[in-house]
Amino acid sequence: MIIGIDGNEANVKTRVGVGWYVYYLLTEFKKIAGPKLQFRVFVKEPPLDDLPKASSYFNYQIVPKRTLWSQIDLPTALFWHHRDLSVFLSPAHYSPRFCPCPTVVVVHDLSYFYYPQDFLKKDLYQLVNWTAYSLKKAQSIIAVSQLTKKDIVKNYGLPESKIRVVYNGFSLSKIKAQPPQFKINKPYFLYLGTLQPRKNIHNLILGFEQLLTKHPEQNLYLVGKKGWLYEEVYDLVKRRNLGHKIIFTDYVNEAEKWFLLKEATALIMPGWYEGFGLPILEAFSVKTPVICSQAGALPEIAGEAALYFDPAKPVELAEAMQSLIKNPELRTKLISEGLRQLKQFSWSQTAADILKIIEA
Repeated sequence: MIIGIDGNEANVKTRVGVGWYVYYLLTEFKKIAGPKLQFRVFVKEPPLDDLPKASSYFNYQIVPKRTLWSQIDLPTALFWHHRDLSVFLSPAHYSPRFCPCPTVVVVHDLSYFYYPQDFLKKDLYQLVNWTAYSLKKAQSIIAVSQLTKKDIVKNYGLPESKIRVVYNGFSLSKIKAQPPQFKINKPYFLYLGTLQPRKNIHNLILGFEQLLTKHPEQNLYLVGKKGWLYEEVYDLVKRRNLGHKIIFTDYVNEAEKWFLLKEATALIMPGWYEGFGLPILEAFSVKTPVICSQAGALPEIAGEAALYFDPAKPVELAEAMQSLIKNPELRTKLISEGLRQLKQFSWSQTAADILKIIEA
């Protein structure tokens, strides 16, 4: 069997979310590649040095971007040079518009249906329509959570039988944590993610403001790149005179991220909608407690190992943060539950489950 894979999401220097998902899948596939199970990874640019090294049975095919890559460039290359593929795996929504072999598509979330204002019009059109085409033509669809599966059925009208749930994996980072170059004010709570409306940063700030009335020693670090309408978040902090307590770091590298995560009082996931929530597992792995909203797939991933709050009620978030500060026994319990919950997720199992679907 020869499996083609779109590897572009992993072939970037500053990976987030889906980029790491594809990176870890490629890493696992490289381990099991052989004469009977070969992989061809299609990319627009030469593969970065930290991607799995090419071999006889795991290689990279560079298809330069000239027009619409997944719609024209890639399909043309497949038809002219890769008709021997057994199946093509698209790990990020879009499959080739035309393909000489069956396709399997991974869907991470359908936030664009619920928060269209977070997307540029061109991107929104592609997400809605190109995903629709990809799902319709796919031999199988993989959803990263039960929530995502339900959303696919609801928004695209596809039968549940065509969709399989395979959770993201997790593996302990080999990157050594290093302090960031900026000064860190302890103690602090931590947010990891893009600054955009559906992440509910607004209510995170309001909840933290309430916490400060009883715990003025606390700080809040907002770690992530600037997204759609990020200015509103900055303006809110300025209007509330919280600039000395709420710190925006922008994007940080992996070594800095792991340091900040390990030293935090807790990770806070306040979003209105998440298709999975990988930072939850990252926090569990370094024994950092998690506070997250009851929305999206977060309860599905965190299980009983997190404190939950209504994302519409900042006061509940403030109460959850305060309970972690005042109750060492609760903190210890959450850390223990987090380590137990973490055992359910591994990239080797994720890769194996995906292969079973591909080979079915």
